Amino acid sequence: MIDLRSDTVTQPTEAMLDAMHSATFGDDSRDGDATVQKLESLAAEMTGKAAAAYVPSGTMSNLVSLLAHADRGGEVLVEGTSHILTAELGGVGNIAAMFYRGLPGKRGAMDLDALRERIRPRITRNQQGTSLVWMETTHNAAGGAVLPLAHMAEIRKIAHENEVPVHIDGARVFNAAAALGVSAKDVAQHGDTVTFCVSKGLSAPIGSLICGSRDFIERARGFRRMVGGNMRQAGPIAAAGIVALENMVERLPEDHRTAKRLAQGLHKIDASIIDPATVETNLVRASVRASGRKAAEWSAALKPRGVMVSPCAAWELRFVTHRHIGDAEVDQAISAFADVWKTRMM
Repeated sequence: MIDLRSDTVTQPTEAMLDAMHSATFGDDSRDGDATVQKLESLAAEMTGKAAAAYVPSGTMSNLVSLLAHADRGGEVLVEGTSHILTAELGGVGNIAAMFYRGLPGKRGAMDLDALRERIRPRITRNQQGTSLVWMETTHNAAGGAVLPLAHMAEIRKIAHENEVPVHIDGARVFNAAAALGVSAKDVAQHGDTVTFCVSKGLSAPIGSLICGSRDFIERARGFRRMVGGNMRQAGPIAAAGIVALENMVERLPEDHRTAKRLAQGLHKIDASIIDPATVETNLVRASVRASGRKAAEWSAALKPRGVMVSPCAAWELRFVTHRHIGDAEVDQAISAFADVWKTRMM
């Protein structure tokens, strides 16, 4: 079975399993664990931040960041199709008790004029003050699009001129950096804080990191406990995360190459499916509208043909390449897709 639903399906490498076997078993929520501390130090170094905290998931890392950053009732300014608004079950309002305003954008990059118009450094008689500005790169709903560094720099400038902090949801920040030909530190410099996952294309089984100032991370640890994110003997899973950061970052461009190959193959079937030029990283969003069959039907039809893929909208499928997907798997997926496409009129 060719699993293209997400890069979260990646399995740990042999090196990760060896590291997990020999990891320490300290209590991360009490005295700390040496392996977790090593992972956190490495994450902070690679993102250019002073400190980091290890949490179980990307969704939790975003939620804890919201809680640690902003005052209750403050407003978060975010591009309108961002992951915290579309796929995190309303944690920004339900748990962080913050208001949000989704700003218009293009391929995940919020409109700068809209940001200038909406940002307010403090509450007024009849309008909310802005507590946080939020960016996402790579951008999930925009098909893995990467925010240009110049755009990120302008966002940071506008926010800081108004004394508002900036957070980067960088679940796949190393993919973004690879696509730009820079380091993760070059991307993360445009946020006061950044989060990223080691459990996606980097292939570790569990976990995300929150990176920021020492004071911010100390505050985040308190909110991590509040939402049930404290982990006890977390050394073994942290050990896999260390291997992910040390050994798996440099291979990410291979996933971008296979995603482009997949997009080109789908485009040859029908140009309406996808424009390969829009594929920047390892996500491919394919439109099946021209087939007359909705994405859920496509997902069901592809599975018996050996391909697992997720609907991401009524008429769109999301394919995600990763280290278990090579040219042979891509070509088989294209062939299966073509087979279903041929039957669309039957």
